[in-house]
Amino acid sequence: MKHIYLNLKRFDIPTGLGGVNSLVPTEDWAGYIVRSTQGELAGYDASEVEFGMFFPEAHLLNAAAAKIKGSPIRVGCQSVYREDTAVGGNFGAFTSNRPAAAMAAVGAETTIIGHCEERGDKAGILAEAGTVDGEAVNRILNKEIRCALARGMSVLYCIGEKSEEQERWQEVLGKQLEIGLQDVDTSRVVIAYEPVWSIGPGKTPADKDYIQKIAAFVKEKTKGMDIVYGGGLKQENAAMLASISEIDGGLIALTRFQGEIGFYPEEYLEIIRLYLGK
Repeated sequence: MKHIYLNLKRFDIPTGLGGVNSLVPTEDWAGYIVRSTQGELAGYDASEVEFGMFFPEAHLLNAAAAKIKGSPIRVGCQSVYREDTAVGGNFGAFTSNRPAAAMAAVGAETTIIGHCEERGDKAGILAEAGTVDGEAVNRILNKEIRCALARGMSVLYCIGEKSEEQERWQEVLGKQLEIGLQDVDTSRVVIAYEPVWSIGPGKTPADKDYIQKIAAFVKEKTKGMDIVYGGGLKQENAAMLASISEIDGGLIALTRFQGEIGFYPEEYLEIIRLYLGK
């Protein structure tokens, strides 16, 4: 099974406010993306490939409403809170947070947890409190995963090492897997590998051998869980990633990195064609 994920981050912000959305007005942004892609995506065999799109939470209702009957798109949210509502328990005292129950209620079928930006945020909060504890971040993410799964969502769980962690990548990634997946039903979880050290302007992208080495390690460590490349599936690397048998798909974000940078549906569809070879 192949998995193609789309993380739309904060691509909804208009260019006039410093964002990258030049597609349509913000209020129709999510619906436009779904409507512009679901027809072509329906041409792929659903038993061979799945398509998940992670929207900023304000856009989930529009994204879900734009889906047609039989749409191949699984609408997703960008992580969930580590606690949730419960009958006879906490009924919603989660100001500023997004419990899994709320996300499921507005149509989220899947979620991305542990993205390097989320990990960085949680580590930054701990640092402000004078604590440097990577295992604490993994424990929090584990709670998030379990909350999402309990609400029927599938999970894309991201792992990755920073530049200062490269020499001990096995230890770092191993802990992220062991702690993050503790007591988790992994049948509804896919792993995304993000080589954090290679992501960003001016950095050298991870090469095929490195990605293959990490993917093989993850499959051995997790007894064969599916793993996608989370460092960015692009037109430039689609063929290379497709040639790695241990990689089961990819995570797309920006589709254009020069000129009017941003996410463009037609370019997203082209990346998928190049990766799947059809």
